[in-house]
Amino acid sequence: MTKRSFGKTKDGTEVYLYTLTNSKGVKAEITNYGANLVNLVIPKKEGTLRDVVLGFDDVSGYESNPSFFGALIAPSANRIAKAEFVLDGIQYHLKKNNGENNLHSDEELGSHKRIWKVKEEEGGVTFFLSNEDGELGFPGKKEFQVTYVLTEENELKISYKATSDKNTIINPTNHSYFNLKGHDQGTIEDHTICLYASHYTPADQQSIPYGDIASVEGTPMDLREETVVRENIDSDFQQLVFAGGYDHNWVTDNYNKEVRKIAEVKSPDKDCTMEVYTDLPGVQFYAGNFIDPQKGKQGAFYNKRSGLCLETQCYPDSIHKENFPSVVYGPDRSYKSTTIYKFIL
Repeated sequence: MTKRSFGKTKDGTEVYLYTLTNSKGVKAEITNYGANLVNLVIPKKEGTLRDVVLGFDDVSGYESNPSFFGALIAPSANRIAKAEFVLDGIQYHLKKNNGENNLHSDEELGSHKRIWKVKEEEGGVTFFLSNEDGELGFPGKKEFQVTYVLTEENELKISYKATSDKNTIINPTNHSYFNLKGHDQGTIEDHTICLYASHYTPADQQSIPYGDIASVEGTPMDLREETVVRENIDSDFQQLVFAGGYDHNWVTDNYNKEVRKIAEVKSPDKDCTMEVYTDLPGVQFYAGNFIDPQKGKQGAFYNKRSGLCLETQCYPDSIHKENFPSVVYGPDRSYKSTTIYKFIL
């Protein structure tokens, strides 16, 4: 592993980019600003390289980053209805940053816009961040630890650990946008996707789940076999109309708290396949329907559906849904999870 300067923040703090490589020519670069994934370079068969994640050339882009490119989201990914919740008899109020709801904890002060402490590991790098009791509205003094490891099997392995001295919500994720043709190669609508999920959690127009777990059978949400993203994304199916396309939580099959394969994405020419593995119960497939038009790294211009996300997670708004898996962690229950993005070349 090597490190180099990634520029300075607006307040003059030097930020670094940590580079992981393997013998196959795969390279992952992560910054201690937000523990964000910046570059993920995959070799093509003819020897050229492609970077398959959207991002920015230096830290200044990540200080804005309205679409959460590469973002490490914590304490809580996705949405919490009404930006409030009750825990142990106490009501907590969060930032309303998605209509009346809370999205990804805080887009301005969240974990993806903080300087993390760093420990270099064999084949990887670990980032550490503390949140004080009440910070961002969440109870408990929380300690987060995220480790990125790049293996010889072309796996980018992301391992999360978190503790809190009070019961609180912990539901982190990685919000990277993937385009297997290359980050600068236009839409992902021509990619194929397969989600090993027989059910999903339908949501209202604000993307807050109703609370039921619905079968995908006979709907455009059935992605259990290889499906070209564009095939149904703009159909008149109400769930897709509400979200402007795919932006939903799928309930992954065979959940047993062990790491297993939950998704597969292929580039249109089938020369790059990404498999996703996790020990979590859900995954948010977001097709980039609302990417703000903006300049990205290496002169690229990103727009609607320039990348797709597969955000492994517990279900959105679980704190308000007794039938959803619990996102409450505290002194008697620490958080631990693993997600792997594996590339077949």
